[in-house]
Amino acid sequence: MFEAESKGLKLLNEGVSNIAPEVIALEENEDEMILILSFIESGSPHKDFWRDFARKLATLHSKTNDLFGLDHPNYIGSLPQSNQQHDRWTTFFILERIEPQLKRAVDGGNLSREIPRQFSRLFLKLEEIFPDERSSLLHGDLWSGNYMVDHKGMVCLVDPAVYFGFREMDLAMMKLFGGFDASVFSHYHEFFPLEKGFEQRMDICNLYPLLVHVNLFGAHYAHQVEGLMKRF
Repeated sequence: MFEAESKGLKLLNEGVSNIAPEVIALEENEDEMILILSFIESGSPHKDFWRDFARKLATLHSKTNDLFGLDHPNYIGSLPQSNQQHDRWTTFFILERIEPQLKRAVDGGNLSREIPRQFSRLFLKLEEIFPDERSSLLHGDLWSGNYMVDHKGMVCLVDPAVYFGFREMDLAMMKLFGGFDASVFSHYHEFFPLEKGFEQRMDICNLYPLLVHVNLFGAHYAHQVEGLMKRF
């Protein structure tokens, strides 16, 4: 997990300079692994904080790859995250994001055995729902607990679950749990305009983090997943 964390932070900083803590050392011996990061001193948001946040996120998302995924697996929270690469977003979304978490949730008794049929019907519509975009470098777990305000009043991203994916995954998750000023989304649209229909696609994007939360925290999130699937 520390090795994946180290790689993720380095990828973020390659995408946008100094957007994440610097990895100073990763040491391993027989008994333990130690990850040493630069210390980020907390501060108060700069007056242009949300515009700067949006600009840096758009810059991160402008880093592309020919494939969706990553050359190594990592973690989403404490759960393994497969990043096997695919040439289409919908294929990656189904096989590497939804199906592993869905199987875990059903096998663990947190979702009914009927719900995979609903997902199968949704899968048939995804090519029509998602716009055709190149992959973007994503933070991958962008909720309000995973950003800090540094001593200069600017954003610092932590605890990534990086991969090259559909950029609206980050934006949808930001809306799912709140904690972000509404202006960040309008600023983002200025820097890297979204295709029409984001609000409709948002709930589909958020099926992944919701399934993750079903597997981590149980029944409350299961009701949210079941409610969304009734709509689709």
